[in-house]
Amino acid sequence: MNIKNFEFKAKVEEFETYETKLLALNPVFQGLDHQIDTYFNVQHGRLKLREGNIENSLINYDRKNISGSKESQVILYQHNPNDALKAILTKQLGVKIIVDKKRKIYFLNNVKFHFDLVKDLGTFIEVEAIDSKDEFTSEELKEQCDYYFNFFELTQKNLIDKSYSDLILELEK
Repeated sequence: MNIKNFEFKAKVEEFETYETKLLALNPVFQGLDHQIDTYFNVQHGRLKLREGNIENSLINYDRKNISGSKESQVILYQHNPNDALKAILTKQLGVKIIVDKKRKIYFLNNVKFHFDLVKDLGTFIEVEAIDSKDEFTSEELKEQCDYYFNFFELTQKNLIDKSYSDLILELEK
C-alpha cells in the first residue's frame, strides 16, 4: 500500500498534558502498543520491520531530515507476525539499529497521533496526516499537521528533525 503523509515529531517532557488536550477532541483510541522497530541496512531511504501487539508491518519510507511538518513517501506491507520475515531480512540486509518504544495511538479522521515513550530517548509526540486513498493534496496534509502543531502549542525547540533510529545511532557514537 502506497501512502502519502505529512508528519512532525516533537520532544516533550511528558506527554500527559498534550494527551489531555487531544482527548477534548474525542479522538478514537486504538490502544497502547509496545513496538520493536528493527531497521535494516538499505541503500535508499529507510526499511523497518515493526513488531507490536497492534501494528505489525514492513515499512519502506523516504523522508528528509528537517524539523517541522515534512512529507514522507511510504510503502506499507501489513502482515501477521512471523519470525521468518525478520530472519530473512536480518540475514540478507543486516540490522542497522533497533528502536524499542511504548506508543499510545489515537485517530481523528485521517490524522494519527502517537504519544511515545522511547527507550533511551524519552517522551515524544508524533502527528501524521495520512492519505492512503489519494483524497488530499500535499498542501492539505501539511495544513493538518501545522494545525495540530499550533493546537498543542509546541515551539520550534520541541521539533525533532530525525527518526528515532538516527537519534539512537547518535547515542551509540
